[in-house]
Amino acid sequence: MFDNLTQRLSRVVKTMRGEARLTESNTQDMLREVRMALLEADVALPVVRDFVARVKEKALGQEVAGSLNPGQALVGVVHKELTSLMGADLGDGASELSLATQPPAVVLMAGLQGAGKTTTTGKLAKWLAEGNHTHHGRKSGKKKVLVVSADVYRPAAIEQLRTVAEQAKVDFLPSDASQKPQDIAAAALDHARRHHYDVLMVDTAGRLGIDEAMMQEIRSLHDLLKPIETLFVVDAMQGQDAVNVAKAFGEALPLTGVVLTKLDGDSRGGAALSVRHVTGKPLKFVGVSEKLDGLEPFHPERMAQRVLGMGDIVSLVEQAQKNIDIAEAQKLATRIKSGNKFDLNDFRDQLQQVKKMGDMGSLLEKLPAQFAQAAGQLQGGQAEKQLRRTEGILNSMTPAERAKPELLKASRKRRIAAGSGVPVQEVNRMLSQFEQMQGMMKQMKKGGMAKMMRAMGGLKGLGKGGFGGFTR
Repeated sequence: MFDNLTQRLSRVVKTMRGEARLTESNTQDMLREVRMALLEADVALPVVRDFVARVKEKALGQEVAGSLNPGQALVGVVHKELTSLMGADLGDGASELSLATQPPAVVLMAGLQGAGKTTTTGKLAKWLAEGNHTHHGRKSGKKKVLVVSADVYRPAAIEQLRTVAEQAKVDFLPSDASQKPQDIAAAALDHARRHHYDVLMVDTAGRLGIDEAMMQEIRSLHDLLKPIETLFVVDAMQGQDAVNVAKAFGEALPLTGVVLTKLDGDSRGGAALSVRHVTGKPLKFVGVSEKLDGLEPFHPERMAQRVLGMGDIVSLVEQAQKNIDIAEAQKLATRIKSGNKFDLNDFRDQLQQVKKMGDMGSLLEKLPAQFAQAAGQLQGGQAEKQLRRTEGILNSMTPAERAKPELLKASRKRRIAAGSGVPVQEVNRMLSQFEQMQGMMKQMKKGGMAKMMRAMGGLKGLGKGGFGGFTR
C-alpha cells in the first residue's frame, strides 16, 4: 500500500542520516521531498501542511541543533511526527478495542456501501472469538461473539453476513429484510443479554454516498444500542474522498475508531493518514487481505517504521507465533539435532508452515527496506503461485522419493514434472535449492551459526522455480 511513500521517505532517511551537519539548504531539500512524498500518497493538503510545519519547527529547534549527529536526529524527528500523525498522540491504549462494559459489549459498524463493513464484521468477530483481543497489552481471552445484520436495503446483505459468520465460526442471529433496522437491533441486544454473549457486533446499512436518511437511521441505532465501540469502516482506495466521508460520519456519530480496509490493494495510503487526522479518532484495525484472518490491529509506531523503510519485525514475529505450529518446528529441530537427515518430506512440511503465515507479499512488506526489491517481485500473487508449484512438485513424488531424493533419476523427474505440470528444469531447480537447504541444516546441527549464515548468503533465488526472486 505505502510502496511509493516508503520508497521516497526511505531515500530521504538514507540521505539525511549521512549528513554530518544540517544547513538551511539540506533541511529545505528534505522537507520538500517529504511534502512531495505525502502529496503523491494522496494525503490531504491540510494534513501535509501541518505535518511539514511541525517537522520544520522541531528540525530548526534545539532538539536537532544540539545533537552530535544532526542527520540521525532529524530522521528521529520525522519518525516521531509520523508516529504522532498516525495516532500515537492519543496514548498507548487508544488503538485497542475497548470491551470494558457490562456484557454484551456492543460494536457498531458504520461506513459507505462497498467499504467492506460486512467482511470486516466477520473478520473482527473471528479475531475476538480466537482470543486475540488485548487490554493494556495483555490478551483477555476468547470471546463469545454474536453478529447480526441491520442492513435491510442491500440485496443479500443478510445472507452475506450469515455466510461470513459460518466461515468465521461465530454465532449469527437471523434477521429479515421486512423488519425495521431498529427492531432487529433491539431483538439482537435482548438475545445477546439472555444468552450471555460477551460481544454483539451490528453490521449496518451503507449507501453509495452520504445522505440524511442513512445518517438519521444510524444515529437512532446508536441511541438504541449505546455501543462501547462505533467503528468507521473506510476503503483505503478512496483517496481524497475518504476525508469528506470521514468528516460527515464524524459529525453524525460519536466515533471511537477507524478500520481501514483493502490495504493490500494498490492504493497510495493517504487515506490512512488523512482519516485519522480529520476524525481525531485512532485507527484500530487494518484489512490486509480478503481472507478472514486478514485483519491486523493498528500500531502507529510500527506502521511509521514500515513507511520509513525500517520494517515491522515485531508484527512479523507475532504473525509467525500465531500461525506456525511450534510443536512441529520443535520436532524438526529435534530430528536434525539427533542426526536424522533433512529430507523432502521435511521440506514439504516447512512449505506448509510458510503458507499458514498468510500472504507472502504482506509478510515481506514488514521487513526493512533492504528487502523491498524482493517484496516488489512477490506482488500480484507470485509468491503464492510459486509456493503452489513447488508444493505440486513435492506432492507428485512418492513418499519413498521424498525420503530418499537420491532415487530421483531422469525418468522419475520426467514423471514428476508431468504430474505437477511444470518443465523438468523446474524440478531440477527445486532439487538444487533443496540441496542448499540441506547444507544449511548440516551447519545448524554442528552449531556453526556463522557458517550457516555464510551458507544462507550462497542461496540463489528461491527464484524462477522457487519462492520468487531472492538473490545474493
